[in-house]
Amino acid sequence: MKTTQKLAVSAITLMMALGLSACDGMSRRGQDTAIGAGVGAIGGAVLTGGSALGTVGGAAVGGVIGNEAGKR
Repeated sequence: MKTTQKLAVSAITLMMALGLSACDGMSRRGQDTAIGAGVGAIGGAVLTGGSALGTVGGAAVGGVIGNEAGKR
């Protein structure tokens, strides 16, 4: 089970890195929101053992935090 989780986190991290390479034309606030959502999704997946609900919830919370951080 732990091997599957490590593989999932590695795959999500790789996909996030590739996806964020497209953030070049985004505003700073948009970039912060996307990064927050990605980090939140990884955190939610890890904390809930790969649960889809935990991953989506983590992405939502991370996106909101990233958006608020981008306001400054």
